[in-house]
Amino acid sequence: MNNHTRIARLEHVGKRYGAVVALDGIDLDIHRGELLALLGPNGAGKSTCIGLLLGLHRADSGSVTLFGEDPQDIAPRRRIGVMLQAANLPATLKVGELLRLTASYYPDPRPLAECAALAGVTDLLGRRYGALSGGQQRRVQFAMAMAGRPEILFLDEPTVGMDITARQSLWAAIRELVAGGCAVVLTTHYLEEAEALADRVCVIAKGKVVSEGSVDALRARVALRRIRCLTSLDPGMVAGWPDVASVEARDDRLAIATTQAEVVVRRLLHADPLLSELEVQRAGLAEAFTEIARDADTAQEAA
Repeated sequence: MNNHTRIARLEHVGKRYGAVVALDGIDLDIHRGELLALLGPNGAGKSTCIGLLLGLHRADSGSVTLFGEDPQDIAPRRRIGVMLQAANLPATLKVGELLRLTASYYPDPRPLAECAALAGVTDLLGRRYGALSGGQQRRVQFAMAMAGRPEILFLDEPTVGMDITARQSLWAAIRELVAGGCAVVLTTHYLEEAEALADRVCVIAKGKVVSEGSVDALRARVALRRIRCLTSLDPGMVAGWPDVASVEARDDRLAIATTQAEVVVRRLLHADPLLSELEVQRAGLAEAFTEIARDADTAQEAA
């Protein structure tokens, strides 16, 4: 990514709420055609970052720009779409009415039928918003966020309350928008969601960026590998081998955690020539996130 594709930026940004430091000199860039996942524990500063870029708050220090302008100006705000965790929408309005109302705020809105199709709410257009399930309401909110043809889409926990089918449908729509050049900023507690969608993952802890990179790069920070196999070997014996961190046994299957997968696999095959269904997996984003957050805490305690 380079400066030509960058469309939003936090630079050395600090933000406090009374005695609480929400952001501590944070730097963050957002680029066209990229999905950036912001991960971190509750209170890490993710929502504050989004609030600053939306012009809902002012930074105490540093600079915040949206399309090179002040996020509180109307011009850059017309180029964004937003889906926040909580949305208080008129319960008596029909879905089609909500979409038409939202589109009326923009100079070149996306056609209603296109919004509805992308969000999977075509069959809900004639229904009152208040009569919808939580997952259906989230899909309507996503359709509203797309109404103005945003160049940046902010999605704060977008699939909470959705079943797996609706979630995967929304993922497909998000991928389509990113492929069309839209930037997407995603916060999510579903680590598999970040793993499935993100081009870049930024882990925030205590107001600082503690890790940034691709999903694969973050996974690579975790040394453990998981070995699974079908074997008659005694789990207690395998647990006593060098380089084996842990062993779980279920029926005749073993799940082994190790930092030296190749060495352990060779020993397994030597000890049990009939071993089968051998599988070696890298750590997922969940393990990476846990380890990065733990490293950040350790570093802070040592400082």
